[in-house]
Amino acid sequence: MDRTLRLPLNPTTEQAESLLETMRQFTQSFNLVCAEGWRLKEGNAFTLHRLTYRDCKALCPKLVSDLHVQARQKAAEAVKSAISLDKKGRRVGCPASTLCPPRFNLHTFTLDWQAGTVNLSTVAGRQKVACVVPVYALDLVGNRAATADLLYRKGRFTLHVVLKLDDVEFTDNGTALGIDLGVCRPAVTSDNRFHGQKSWRQVEHRRHHRRRTLQAKGTKSAKRRLRLLAGRSQRFRRDCDHVLSKRILTGIAPGTVVVIENLTNIRTRVKASRGEAKRRLHSWSFAQLASFLAYKAEALGCRVEGVDPRHTSQRCHRCGSISRNNRRRQSLFLCRSCGHRDNADLNAAKNIRDRYLVGWSKAPPDRLLSESLSSQPSESSACVSWPKNHTDDASGSGVLHCRT
Repeated sequence: MDRTLRLPLNPTTEQAESLLETMRQFTQSFNLVCAEGWRLKEGNAFTLHRLTYRDCKALCPKLVSDLHVQARQKAAEAVKSAISLDKKGRRVGCPASTLCPPRFNLHTFTLDWQAGTVNLSTVAGRQKVACVVPVYALDLVGNRAATADLLYRKGRFTLHVVLKLDDVEFTDNGTALGIDLGVCRPAVTSDNRFHGQKSWRQVEHRRHHRRRTLQAKGTKSAKRRLRLLAGRSQRFRRDCDHVLSKRILTGIAPGTVVVIENLTNIRTRVKASRGEAKRRLHSWSFAQLASFLAYKAEALGCRVEGVDPRHTSQRCHRCGSISRNNRRRQSLFLCRSCGHRDNADLNAAKNIRDRYLVGWSKAPPDRLLSESLSSQPSESSACVSWPKNHTDDASGSGVLHCRT
């Protein structure tokens, strides 16, 4: 199990200059490999190494060979991704960087937890740089460091160290928790919990309006203020996603499968052509939240799975009827077939859970389960159990069980 720890560095003036020069030469090597790979439409790292290593070494002789290899590896990943997007018809050009973060490994850096220093290979030789471990990450001290990326932003150096932690074994206990992600309501889970705060959306709206006002003003002081505000919304959104993912996973048992919607390319499928709806859709950080859920669930002995999101908001989880008119308003679900009334996001979360556990059918859940069980041999070791007289009321647990 991997974890990334951000270590702020405190280099001296001479060390800072050598680190910056190392980053510049690493970037030159990276851009040279990218240009050659894009010209030949070649993303294989081994082939690019044969074609470009000598040229890179001649261009940046002071950069150690291992950093050239890491620059080639990063460039191969970037070119391969660009070629894949180009084949899909997306507008993409040759990958390039102005200051590419060098990647260090066990040959080019060592981390001394007790002394609070990190030893890095630079163009000026080995440099022992002081580092600071954040208070929130003290429980990670002592773990083995695998690789590290050196970043330089706003005059500050940060080392992103990948640590190797002990794996937490996943043993499926037959339970699943469905999560409906949304723009208006950040997350609703099938155990009748509503996550997120209204103030988050208000903060986003206020900061967006402030940026627009400053951009329209266009004065030197407005531009200076915009530089100070740069990245603030992104950091706020990341903090919200961390809080949200932690609250969602609070109280779940080890072995639970957390089920979310696969929302890949949703921005191309949903119609939001202008205004506030478009802005909120394109600033929705659903992929970041999913990644936070995945690594935090792994640490708890759980697992995250994705399902097809189609019709999760239109299907009645009680009778299985699917109709666009079932969702009367943004928050109201009223089934036209059986009359079941529920919160629309909560109903969708239960559908997401059910789709993972037993699949979907227009038949009621009890008939669906009886048909699925009767179609299996009697010797089968796996079966699905549904609680008797299941009502999914507000007092229910909202978690279904599958015996294995």
